[in-house]
Amino acid sequence: MTCWYEGPLAAFDTETTGVDVETDRIVSAAVVVQDAPGTRPRVTRWLVNPGVPVPAAATEVHGLTEEHLQRNGRWPAPVMYEVAQALAEQAAVGRPVVVMNAPFDLTLLDRELRRHRASSLDRWFERSPLLVLDPRVLDKHLDRYRKGRRTLADLCAHYEVELEEAHDAAADATAALEVTRAVGRRFASRLERLSPGELHTLQAVWHAAQARGLQAWFARTGTEEFVDPAWPLRPDLPAAA
Repeated sequence: MTCWYEGPLAAFDTETTGVDVETDRIVSAAVVVQDAPGTRPRVTRWLVNPGVPVPAAATEVHGLTEEHLQRNGRWPAPVMYEVAQALAEQAAVGRPVVVMNAPFDLTLLDRELRRHRASSLDRWFERSPLLVLDPRVLDKHLDRYRKGRRTLADLCAHYEVELEEAHDAAADATAALEVTRAVGRRFASRLERLSPGELHTLQAVWHAAQARGLQAWFARTGTEEFVDPAWPLRPDLPAAA
């Protein structure tokens, strides 16, 4: 029987106006679908005019200027519907979706759906659950004592995955997908017997433990920062923008 990391996978990524999931907006998104390792992926891209200013610091990261998005981006409401629909299609066929640092991208999408569609991400998966694979959570749990950062670029370097055009949603999604396959192969003895559904449940537990550890470290160093243990989606805040 084919292991999940050698089978069909999809991946999702966004570029945004910033790093606050409650107030920042999506400016581009991509869903990548690959039927098997080494096969050409199918890529769907979206460019969004967020309707708010795009900070220069964000443009420096992903290269998308406010002027470019105003001229070429679509309004958020239809885009968020299409993105959610694309993810729901993956869930309906049981295809796992790779999302690097899932609580960031999925929570942003949820807030955009609430903002522009009076909906929520959970509503799209009432019939078929979304099975998420988060390479950051997987790597941190399986190789927990390795020193250094665990950004997508760091994971690509560690697992020898090529990352072209970093901070392009489609490129990042593709790289995250390949990193996840590489994690599966490297730790096959610990992962090959687990189904994507079992892994989804385990990652929620692993992420919570990782968050508690980071929160304890912040407390020891006097850093006043809250680490949310929720995965893959942060709970809704009543005052969300």
